[in-house]
Amino acid sequence: MSDKEVLLSMGFDPARVEWALKATGNRGLQPAMDHLVENEGKPIPDLSSVSSSSAPAPSGGGPMDVDEDNEDLEALKAVYGKNAGDAGAGAGEGSSAGGDAEAKSIKCSVCGKTFKNVDLANYHAEKSGHDQFEESTEEIKPLTEEEKKQRLAELKERMAAKKAAKAKEDAKDNLANEAIRRKAGRDMNAIREEMKQKELLKEAEKKRREKIEDQKARAAVKAQIEADKKARAEKAAREKALREGKPFPETSAQAGTSAPAAAPAAHKGPGKDYPETRLQIRMASGGQPYTTTLPSDSTLREVAEFLAAQTLSVDVETVNFSLTFPRKTFARSDFSRTLRDLGLTPSAVLIAS
Repeated sequence: MSDKEVLLSMGFDPARVEWALKATGNRGLQPAMDHLVENEGKPIPDLSSVSSSSAPAPSGGGPMDVDEDNEDLEALKAVYGKNAGDAGAGAGEGSSAGGDAEAKSIKCSVCGKTFKNVDLANYHAEKSGHDQFEESTEEIKPLTEEEKKQRLAELKERMAAKKAAKAKEDAKDNLANEAIRRKAGRDMNAIREEMKQKELLKEAEKKRREKIEDQKARAAVKAQIEADKKARAEKAAREKALREGKPFPETSAQAGTSAPAAAPAAHKGPGKDYPETRLQIRMASGGQPYTTTLPSDSTLREVAEFLAAQTLSVDVETVNFSLTFPRKTFARSDFSRTLRDLGLTPSAVLIAS
């Protein structure tokens, strides 16, 4: 009976038997069984790509292991009917002549172990590294039927122990892999949460900037409307004065060139006589002041909207205004009052904070 038939009769899968024999280079029953045990549960590769050079070396190469494997192999061969082979053929290079006596076994000159045939001697040489053998007249007694069954049971028990140890090792590896997977999952969740928080902050900053830009746009539009209204009022007043033959009041520019001496007197008049107010707004934190000219009927809130349109550091709802001389601070209720009512005409210097 061949090694393949022995393995098949032991209940191994035919495809795995083919894989084991090819991977071990058909070196015998024990290497094939070791391969079957070590690779149990693994997917079977394409046999055309499997070479005997990729087969793993047998493990546990001590003399005691070799002897036990030899005995197990003999038990298997005896139970499943494999012939022992020619014990006297193919002796190693280190064999010596022993006279005319018939050789009945092969002996390792290094460790003194005896083997029934060349196959077992070669397997011993492969596992132990011993390379000196000689023919021997010592006859190895065959096992009894009871010994054969006992050895086969011991072999199956050792195979089951190997399988259990491998299953335990796999379970340990699975636990380690699960721990790594869970840690990676926690790290990934932390990264996702951090990215989510950053996105929320970016969205909030974007909305704040959009609000500021909207305030600036509204302030610019309102200032343009006020300028257009002022230009239309001046044009209507000029046309009315021309129709009635009355002199048109001089503008601030004309007053500065034609009657410079009258300017101080004009400043002494009542606030309601000034249609415009020239403002200089200084930031409490320092920096270049902002200047503008607004109608005297503009409210202090319009001044805040103008300032918010010039710099992102100012919010219409939180900015405060004050005068240095005379020292005065405007309350939020003053934002609805006009510059004329607040006595800021025809010019004023405000501090924004």
